[in-house]
Amino acid sequence: MDIDALRSFIAFVDTGSFTRAAKQTFRTQSAISMQMKKLEEETGHTLFIKEGRNLSLTNQGQELVSYARRLIALHDEAIGHFSLTQAQRPLRIGCPDDYAESVLPQLCQLISDRIPDLNFNIECNCSSKLRSMLDSGELDIAVLTRAPDGDEGFVLKHDAGVWVHGGYPELLEQSPLPLVLFEPDCKFRTTAVDGLEKQGLDYRLVCASSSSTALKGLLREGLGISAMATSSISHDLAIIDEKRLPPLPSVDIVLAIAPRPHPMFGSSVATELSTILLEQSEKATTL
Repeated sequence: MDIDALRSFIAFVDTGSFTRAAKQTFRTQSAISMQMKKLEEETGHTLFIKEGRNLSLTNQGQELVSYARRLIALHDEAIGHFSLTQAQRPLRIGCPDDYAESVLPQLCQLISDRIPDLNFNIECNCSSKLRSMLDSGELDIAVLTRAPDGDEGFVLKHDAGVWVHGGYPELLEQSPLPLVLFEPDCKFRTTAVDGLEKQGLDYRLVCASSSSTALKGLLREGLGISAMATSSISHDLAIIDEKRLPPLPSVDIVLAIAPRPHPMFGSSVATELSTILLEQSEKATTL
């Protein structure tokens, strides 16, 4: 099977969109369609089924995912082995600011242990921007937040959103409720705001920022309460146990790799490191 066609297939599986798959593989959507048709001819099975306006995988399509990932991983491993010159360039890592103090250091340590001579550059930004940078080839890997039922990336940690304050529980008695939240593309922000509005609770958005450091600074000064992942909470923040506040969603923290991966960091390395981090996370949760 053609490796490029399998990359396009996995790009669709991970993003759920032929539009993003086309961007990631630098092809037109018509070219992607031709590749998918070729894969169907080679397998002798229909791989996609239309559900309303969306396409999903048939049973045979789901079976191909596992084979495709393994074939791509083996291909990338072989290319990496023989691409010593290219391998000298730094690994470009993207990570949301809220995971820069928790998930990112552990990941970087594992990368250093696994590939001692590999240097890396780090870009901190929101998940939507990091996805765009992966699509355009500006990043090699990225730590992202996805819904638990998604297929994107390799799971590093199962997480959930919580309400927090910086040592000022009396803020809960204020009306309107003062909030300091992440930017609109944050799932915790949208859920928090939507939940407050549905429950008829008056609120005031004091500040919105993509910087976890900035939000935590505002929380410590008592400027509001916030909604964030448990992984983002530092020791000086307190979780709010308040039944009248709307519940926040569970999420998965995942590692996504670029369609054209770094020669030293393909799917096999991502699988290995994500498995280690997920096991460490689950072990810590049970302690």
